[in-house]
Amino acid sequence: MSTKQTHSGSCHCGAVSYAVDAALDTVISCNCSMCQKKGTLLMFVQVADFTLKSGEDKLTDYQFNKHAIHHLFCSTCGVTSFARGKDPKGNEMVAVNARCLAGVDLDKLTIMNFDGRSK
Repeated sequence: MSTKQTHSGSCHCGAVSYAVDAALDTVISCNCSMCQKKGTLLMFVQVADFTLKSGEDKLTDYQFNKHAIHHLFCSTCGVTSFARGKDPKGNEMVAVNARCLAGVDLDKLTIMNFDGRSK
């Protein structure tokens, strides 16, 4: 496992930007209807490890199915760079789309498949 580092992330247009402290080595590829269509690669972090730098006013919220996750996307460019929700124990968490992190070589990440379609 790699050591925790600070990564910068943003939507396509840059209106929404953030920093996340995480050991980025494994990401999740989910096959639920939302993630499959978007092609997201997710990593989950505690709220304390995520800092929204700009764009709170640009975020639009979309919820579906159990309404457990706030899929937030930029109202300007439409990119979902992160989501907010709770883990199975009820703890607040942030799901970051690794594809939106600057300088990350996606080919070096271990991708773990998750069957969100069946959940």
